[in-house]
Amino acid sequence: MEITIPHAIQAEHRELHAELAEIMTLGGKTAEAAQDVRDVLHPHLLAEEEFAMPPLGALKAVAANENVDEAPRIIEFSSRLRAELPRMLEEHRGIVQALAELEHAAEEERQPRAGAFAEKLRAHAEMEEEVLYPAAIVVGDYLGLRAVQ
Repeated sequence: MEITIPHAIQAEHRELHAELAEIMTLGGKTAEAAQDVRDVLHPHLLAEEEFAMPPLGALKAVAANENVDEAPRIIEFSSRLRAELPRMLEEHRGIVQALAELEHAAEEERQPRAGAFAEKLRAHAEMEEEVLYPAAIVVGDYLGLRAVQ
């Protein structure tokens, strides 16, 4: 089994990038605020794709009690996520702060699409904090326990 990020997460990240790129073409303070969001979001998404999201590719196999050939690497990714979780959450706070500026500019310049994007990205960050990051850590923990048995 090759370690892959679930397609739905990859698609959502691509969609977020594409929407943000479109908002950056709107001009004015909205575009400037969108660029600030991009500046904090892009490196964060790269880190997620590097080590935070790959364990989720094994979640279906783990739930089906199937063998996971890449278990040691997944355990490594999960351990790294656990170690870097405080930084990842701090980055989320920076993203949310940049989104507040984007919302303010969007409201001021009457750009409802930009405001809707900010809400969507905020919800995405909440989903990661409440579901995806914990699930990625649990996958690694579970595989570690299963390896010991």
